Parts: sequence; C-alpha cells; structure tokens
Amino acid sequence: MTEIRFAADADEELPPSIHAAGAVLWRPGSNGEAEVALVHRPHHQDWSLPKGKVDPGESRARTAVREVNEETGFGAALGRHLATVRYPVGSDRKVVDYWEARAGEGSFTPNGETDELRWCSPSEAAGLLSYDSDRDVLDAFSRGPRPLCSLLLVRHAKAGKRGTVADDDARPLVDAGRDQARRIADLLTAFGVRRLYTAPKVRCRETLEPASHRLGAGITDEPVFADEAVFADPARARARLLELAAGPTSAVCAQGDGIPFLVRDLAADASGGVRPEVHSNRRLADPPSRKGSVWSLSFHAASDGTLRLVAADYVRDPAV
Repeated sequence: MTEIRFAADADEELPPSIHAAGAVLWRPGSNGEAEVALVHRPHHQDWSLPKGKVDPGESRARTAVREVNEETGFGAALGRHLATVRYPVGSDRKVVDYWEARAGEGSFTPNGETDELRWCSPSEAAGLLSYDSDRDVLDAFSRGPRPLCSLLLVRHAKAGKRGTVADDDARPLVDAGRDQARRIADLLTAFGVRRLYTAPKVRCRETLEPASHRLGAGITDEPVFADEAVFADPARARARLLELAAGPTSAVCAQGDGIPFLVRDLAADASGGVRPEVHSNRRLADPPSRKGSVWSLSFHAASDGTLRLVAADYVRDPAV
C-alpha cells in the first residue's frame, strides 16, 4: 500500500528502509504554463518523475539534485518540499522525498537508466505517468502558486559556550559546528543559493564560510538579523528578509531567538494566527530553531510584487 504525506518531515527518524529522493523538474513553457520533465526507464518500461536511491553519507536534498541530473541531464535548484511517498518493495519499504526543482542548464542524452525525456504540461504528464503516486506528487506541484521565491534561514552551527571569550559576538564554532557548516553548504548548494547574508556574529559568519567557498559568493553582514535587532525593530527585520527573498535565492544566517520570531511573523495573518494555507512540516505557532538547522521558506509573488509565505519546510539536520 502506498502512503503519501504532503507535509512530511524530511528529516524525521525513520525505521530501516530504502531511501530515495527526486523532483518535479520544471521550466517555463512558451505559453506561460510550466513544463515538467518525465523520464522513460527501459528496465521498468515506465514513465516516471526523476528519482533515485540515497548514497551512503548523502542527504536527500543532494540526492534529488544528483538523480535529476543523472536521469535528465539538467541541473536543478530545489524549491518547496512536495511530498514523501512510502510503498513496499519486497520485504522492505521505500521512502521517496520529492521537491519541486527549477531546471538549469543541460541537455538529455539517453543512458542505461533513462532512454527518453519528455517535457510536457502537467495535464499531459498526468496522462503519461505510470504510477498514481507520481500523479499525486505532480498534483501537489500543480496546486502550488507560481511564481515562487525561495530563501533559506539558517540557525548558526554549534559554537563555544558563553563566557569562553570576553566578547560574546566573537565566539567561534567548535569542531562539531564546523562539520554542521559543511553539511549546510551542501544543502544551500542543492537549493541554488546565490547570495549569503549573516548577522554580525563570528559564529554566524563561520557557519556560512563553507558555503561561501563552495558557491563562490561573498558573505554580507546584516545587523538587522541579530537577535537584539530583531526584537528592537521586528518590522525592519521582516521587511529586509522579504526584500532579500524577492531577489536571487539567498541564505541568511541568524540566531536562535530571532529565527522563530521571523518565521512565526511571516506565517501569521492580520489577527496574529498562522494562515492555514501556509504548508509546513512543523507547528508554525512555535517554530523550532536547533543549532545547524535550516528553514526553507517559499514565497509567492503577487502581481503587485508583494511576497506572501506559502511554504515553510524545517530541516532539522541538513545531513539527512
């Protein structure tokens, strides 16, 4: 029996399973509607969304980008998490996480895994896909508003204890924190991050340094995202976050009190409650912010340019 969860926790603790990841790879069509990529697998004689098994030591997000490239020939930048699909494979259980992914550069070459690629409208794709579970994932993609903008909100990695240095702002990462920072760099790369911003704390800047080297992007200080600044002028911090979200995909590294406040504020309606149309794998009334964790925030740009949060996916551990 196939089980599909549309607000699944992509880093939840799972029993022994076959883990895989994939994506609804899309690009703008000539008529303004998105075109999605389907692949034909000769060994299975089926049409499916691109996906594949997680390699040892690989995160699911990184797997999704790698498998999309291997099966379609195109690069990809992940967006919102769409669904987690579970189904039996013999005596095991397969667990597949799907994201939507904007297609980058590339071209298709038939290979041993896939011998044909088709770009088609979502309605055409639904008729071609071989499996109901793939159609359900595609439907989750089609129901989402478009265009979407993405921003990754990063909690700094593990640092030395308070009091170990005279200036608390100068506390550096410990070895475990530097390991977390490298895993965060993998995640930010999978999401196609192009710009990096940080609260002016050493631990925040060091958290983004591996990503800076990987992406070839500098790190810009943004004092407005320090905890004390967020609480002193929350409207200014929120406005700056939305301004960054409207541009190229960015990552912001901040602290453990300001991040939950910003996520909760972005998800709230005028009465202060969380808007029901904001999809998340966590309770947005009380957002977590573990050290080294990441919030993947997806915004819809209205015709007047106003951004509205539509999805907030919490990644507790970027290594998973």
